[in-house]
Amino acid sequence: MTAKNNSSRGRQERGSGSTEKGSQSKSSYSGSFKGKSKDKNFRPHPEKVKSFKKGPSKLPKKAESDEIRLNKYISNSGVCSRREADTYISAGSATVNGKIITEMGYKVKPTDEVRFDDVLITPEAKRYVLLNKPKNYITTMDDERNRKTVMELIHRSTKERIYPVGRLDRETTGLLLFTNDGDMAKKLTHPKHNVKKLYHVTLDKKLSMVDLHKIAENFVLDGKMVFVDKVSYIENKPKFEVGIEIHSGRNRIVRRIFEHFGYNVIKLDRVIFAGLTKRNLGRGVWRHLNEQEVNNLKMI
Repeated sequence: MTAKNNSSRGRQERGSGSTEKGSQSKSSYSGSFKGKSKDKNFRPHPEKVKSFKKGPSKLPKKAESDEIRLNKYISNSGVCSRREADTYISAGSATVNGKIITEMGYKVKPTDEVRFDDVLITPEAKRYVLLNKPKNYITTMDDERNRKTVMELIHRSTKERIYPVGRLDRETTGLLLFTNDGDMAKKLTHPKHNVKKLYHVTLDKKLSMVDLHKIAENFVLDGKMVFVDKVSYIENKPKFEVGIEIHSGRNRIVRRIFEHFGYNVIKLDRVIFAGLTKRNLGRGVWRHLNEQEVNNLKMI
């Protein structure tokens, strides 16, 4: 009887223990599934917390395309300007990987083979060369009359083909910038960017104070308004030496200003252009712009 009772009690205890374990297991499973617990001290396992995330919080950024338009590719290669490149493209002068491209806005990959008039071309590194131009050199790429050109002075400066930014007439001396950066050249020559140019002017006679004030004010020249930023006598120099700052790009504008008031310009020297100076740059000498100077020009 005793043995039977003990046996029965053992089965009850085992059954009770089994029930408790099953209850604990079910509670644990239920808790992990729902992610919650009535126990205030419950802390979910870090790995289980991760499993509840719906997905990555941020999608990876799409890499920027390194493709460029065909006209810019041709322009960067030093063949011609971007606008001229459009004309050549429409005429069928450009091929990409052996296929003639006439589509405007066509984009080129770095691995593409681009040919212009069947000659392989590649984009050039940007170059910026500053020259202190002497007299008797004309600002042109070549001259049919075999006159001396500014290109003769800088032809050893770089292997890339560079162009003068703006013009200085044959008798004018001073700063002249050369580059193959078409966007930069366009910016520096467009009136809306107000690129300042400072000239040292030597006249055939003393400039009167009356005429100095007239030049400083806005006036009409050949039917168009002229805006002079600054004009003054040069300190410790005779009154026929004048400094004039102007941002106009009109042809021979400084000479025409003084001729308008009855003066002839004997000497004209550009001493500052877009913040660049002639410091330590002898006449007829060129130099490459440094990184800071290039960055300053890009900020204009």
